[in-house]
Amino acid sequence: MRVKRHFVDTNVLLTASDADRRQHRACLGLLESGMVGEVSLFASGQVLREYLVVATRPRKQNGLGMPITRALDNLAALRQCIRILEENGAVVQRLASLSRKYGISGKRIHDCNIAATMMEHGLKRLVTLNPGDFDEIEELELTELSPL
Repeated sequence: MRVKRHFVDTNVLLTASDADRRQHRACLGLLESGMVGEVSLFASGQVLREYLVVATRPRKQNGLGMPITRALDNLAALRQCIRILEENGAVVQRLASLSRKYGISGKRIHDCNIAATMMEHGLKRLVTLNPGDFDEIEELELTELSPL
């Protein structure tokens, strides 16, 4: 049996790090499944940067208010179960192609870049808590986690 391959969106990582969020247990369970090899998890440098930005941003500004040392420790733990995909020239070309095809611009370019990175590395499945950010990109298979 082939292990399912999933790209993990930033919001899943943040929710796994915040026990107060509704889907915390489901997100943490996904990462634990990756740790034991039940699924293969992938992300990009973009996702990890976004994680650090929001994790260390004050709660008053919609962040987790985490000290940088804890956020970096979390990042090291995440890297034990998530393979980081390279964002290269082919990803940039795919980003341009997708942006043109779907008319994506502005801050939505960040989401489009995730799709481009996935596609260039042969991935289709995206685990996200915000499927509306990606639903027009028909090349992706969106997976939502159910609260446990």
